[in-house]
Order: sequence, then structure tokens, then C-alpha cells
Amino acid sequence: MKSSLVQKGEARRQTLKELGPKSKALSRRKEAVVAEAVSPLAPFFIAESRGSTIQDVDGNEYLDFTGGWGCLNVGHNHPKVVQAIQQQAERFIHTDCSVVMYEPYIELAERLTQYAPGNQPKKAAFFNSGAEAVENSVKIARYHTKRRAIIVFEGAFHGRTLLAMTMTHKASPYKAHFGPFAPDVYRAPYPNPYRNPMSFVAWEKQLKSLVAPEEIAAVVIEPIQGEGGFVVPSEGFLACLRKFCDDYGIVLVADEVQSGIGRTGKFFASERFEMEPDLICIGKSLASGLPLSGVLGVAKVIDTVPDSGIGGTYVGNPVACAAGVAVLDVIEEEDLLERAEHLGSLLEERFQEMQEQYDLVGDVRGVGAMQAIELVKDRQTKEPASEETAQIIQGTLKQGVIFAKAGLYGNVIRMLIPLVMSDEELNDGLDVLEGVLAKVSG
Repeated sequence: MKSSLVQKGEARRQTLKELGPKSKALSRRKEAVVAEAVSPLAPFFIAESRGSTIQDVDGNEYLDFTGGWGCLNVGHNHPKVVQAIQQQAERFIHTDCSVVMYEPYIELAERLTQYAPGNQPKKAAFFNSGAEAVENSVKIARYHTKRRAIIVFEGAFHGRTLLAMTMTHKASPYKAHFGPFAPDVYRAPYPNPYRNPMSFVAWEKQLKSLVAPEEIAAVVIEPIQGEGGFVVPSEGFLACLRKFCDDYGIVLVADEVQSGIGRTGKFFASERFEMEPDLICIGKSLASGLPLSGVLGVAKVIDTVPDSGIGGTYVGNPVACAAGVAVLDVIEEEDLLERAEHLGSLLEERFQEMQEQYDLVGDVRGVGAMQAIELVKDRQTKEPASEETAQIIQGTLKQGVIFAKAGLYGNVIRMLIPLVMSDEELNDGLDVLEGVLAKVSG
């Protein structure tokens, strides 16, 4: 006897063939008034969403493996988050925390600092976007050290504002023709076990050829790269990096905008590597898609910035903070850290099976539910299979499953699934992925 979820999955694949008339009409309206740069992955338009599914305006249902680009660890429209938003909006929507402070900001800071790795006292400051969190972490580091140089990595993505865009690696579409860029940013290799394995000694030698460590304010690193292709660094690298920063008085910043809030099975990916960053940038799933980001920091570092040195008109909005508190409640009450581990084990097993069967799958990697496959034309040369990856993404979309790609060459399929996704939904989506992968592999 097939479960209702399996039956729904089969129906989804059978009925989704073409874009519906309502989505077509909205697409024509969009083309007339919305900038071309605002270009969504999916051609359809959403009507509503719940958990791991999206229903479009024509009544078609899709499984969402992108989680709104990683913003929906607790799923679409979780009832407790919706309720928290409604209740806070009824009380007050905005004061600007620099004018009148409010309890949701304080409660969220209290809860998050308890999750921060390490034993040193922590404090928090909230912003709107991941890019804002990154830029403010740099400001804090520069003020604390009175230095200017910032170290970032190959494959990094830190945002699209001027400094964050400079720190981001990939040129197109993020940087091309948008210069000049911010000064004093230096790019170091990321120790990628699949494409660029290297010892820390070799890494340090290369870094010192770029800039003197005594001039470095901060090293900003994603403990697991997101847009760069879900790259997990070589074993022991982050521990050595922590010691390097300690030796030279450098602020170590972990950009956990994508890897944090439970995606790896720990609240922060840094915990996976037993690393205590000086500053942690968070965002995306922090408030279930509402604009909220933050910097968690060792108190003696973050508190060196004077009154009003960081801030903004909308930062730490009370409605978003209330949503953030509800997100933490859901993660704890529904054991979503454990769920991330479970989903990750299922993903890894299926991906390894695909790797054994299809030469197109060159690498399987990830931690917890943050899993990915890298597609290559040839396993010896590791030539990126960018076109094939795009074909697979479009092929699965036509069958009602939305997947996201990543990597400098666009040849990585990454999992940003809601952690509330059921086993049946996960396997249904992976069945679709494997079917299209088999077809593209020939």
C-alpha cells in the first residue's frame, strides 16, 4: 500500500508538464515592470507554501530542495513562526532599536549566545542581510585590531554590497563590471580536498607572500563553503587557522550565514571542527526568511566598537526578532539538529550510490544535511560538467522538484532542504533527481 506522500509524488510528476496560464500572465506582467536582473530560478509563481512544498498560482505542487536559498530550515510557513510574527505585529512593528529597545531583540541575543561555541562570554548585534553581517564583522575586526587587511578565500561568497562583493570570489554574475572594488582584501586558496588539497604549511607560505600577518585585521572564512560548492575544508585546517590567528592577533570570522542555524546537525558548522571563532555571521534561516542577520562575537572583541559605531534604521526589527525566537523554539522542540543528521545520512547514502552508478558524479561531500554532488565530464581531468548540471536542474523542475546549483563553474547540485522534510519527500525528490541524472548521463 503506497503512502499518501508517495502517491502525491507520483501525481506531481505526471501532471507537471507546462507552465500554467496564471503563471504565464504574471510572467508577462513581470517582464514589463521588473528589472531583468531579477531573474528567478523557477518560471512559475507561488500561491502558498507549507513545510517542504510550494503550490503555484495554477494549483501545481512542487517539492522545494532550495529552502528559499537556505532560509527555511524550519520549513515554509511554520505555524509557530507565523503566530509569533502575527502577535508581534499586533503589538508594534518598528521603533528603531537605537531609539527604543525591545525585549525580542534581547531574548534572541540571549538564546543565540548560548549556542555560540567556546567558553568565552559572547554578545550579539543584529542587522538585515548576510552581507550586512559580513561588512559589520569586518568593521568590528578593523576597529578591534586597528589594522586594515582582510583575508578571504577562493570560492567564497559573502554578499553583493561593495565590500562583501569584493570579498566574494565568483566574477559573473556577482562582480563583473561593478568595480572598482574595496581595497585591502586579499584572496587565499581554500583547501579543497577534491580540487586543491594542501597542507596548512603550504597555505601559510602562500598567504605570507600576499600580505604580512601583522597587518591582517581579520580572516573571514566559511567553515563549509556555500555558493562555492559546499566545500568541506581539509582535515585539521580550521584548527591550524585558529592557532595562526591567535599567534598574530588576527580576528577569526566564521561566515555561517548558510551553514548555521542547524543545517549541519550542529547549530553552527564551526562546532563540527571544534573551532571557536571570534565573530560569527548569521542570517538566512535565522528568522525563517524575514530580513534578519547578526554578528555573534566574543564580548571583548565586539565591545571595542564605541556607541553607535554599528547599526542601521531597520536592524534587528522586532517582528523579525520575534520570528527568530520562534525558529529557535521549533529547532529545539522538534529536534531539528538530530533531524539534520538523519537527513544527511540519507542524502549521503543516495549520493554515493549515484556516484557508483554514474560517471558524471565526480564527488560527494558535505556534513549533516548540507550535502552536495559535483558533476564532471571526466573523473580524471575533473572538467566541470556545467551544461549537464543546468540540464538536470531544468529537468527536475519540469517534474516538480526544485534543486539549486552552486560552485565557481555551476557544476554542483547542493541540498538546502527544509529540515522538516519527511523521508518520503526526500526520497521522492531524489528519485526525480536520479532519473534526470541517468537521462543526462546517457
